[in-house]
Amino acid sequence: MGAKSKNTKIKRLPKPLYEETLYALQAQLVEMQEWVRTTGARVVIVFEGRDAAGKGSTIKRVTEYLNPRIARIVALPMPTERQQTQWYFQRYVEHLPAAGEIVLFDRSWYNRAGVERVMGFCTPEEYRRFLHQAPIFERLLVEDGMFLRKYWFSVSNHEQERRFASRLEDPMRRWKLSPMDLESITRWEEYSRAKDEMMVHTDIPESPWFDVEADDKRKARINMIHHLLSQIPYVPVERPELVLPKRPDGTGYERPPREFSRYVPDYAGELLAKSSSKPSS
Repeated sequence: MGAKSKNTKIKRLPKPLYEETLYALQAQLVEMQEWVRTTGARVVIVFEGRDAAGKGSTIKRVTEYLNPRIARIVALPMPTERQQTQWYFQRYVEHLPAAGEIVLFDRSWYNRAGVERVMGFCTPEEYRRFLHQAPIFERLLVEDGMFLRKYWFSVSNHEQERRFASRLEDPMRRWKLSPMDLESITRWEEYSRAKDEMMVHTDIPESPWFDVEADDKRKARINMIHHLLSQIPYVPVERPELVLPKRPDGTGYERPPREFSRYVPDYAGELLAKSSSKPSS
């Protein structure tokens, strides 16, 4: 699940180049979305990897300009007592895409091969059954015509620890850190072994794993999106030309007096007034 590395300085992608490239790739994602919608294609994208490896921020960039009715993010909570008695893959099946949809799994059925395996949340028998059934399950999805792409986000132990420390100090991102996340520091090698074994059983020709080096989040986002676009055989779809209609002449409608409506207070206006009243330095 990402190898240990020396704490060497990362050569990061310059921000201007990153933003220009990202925007161009996002424009292509919009084109891909239109192809998915018009052709009825079904796309499943699985995001897995180390804690704090940047899966969530990458998903955010993928979906930033997409239609949420077409591109859905699935991030499931812990299974309920009833779901724990179901076939393991059952609760994921109901979230698979229908025609013309893209589903992005922010963690997926591979929870069983990672955190459940390492933390002892499943039995050895359940784990072995998962490794046997996961390739069969995925072959069925692909055989039924779905595009299934799986991405593993790798991060070095030093960079992961740095990101955890940053979250601890930032009240706006503290929610991203849980006791389970911190366990991944002390169980680094256990997670690594679990990942290696998972790859042996589930990296199959029909649904291979693609590794994303994520010590530099900017590079990781660019590389992942660029690769995804190369994996889906979309073509630009000709859209009907839209023309703004001429607004018709009025027929005498008068808006009710403002005092009949409830408006939110103009807090922004207060800020502007305060800012304008401050003496310039």
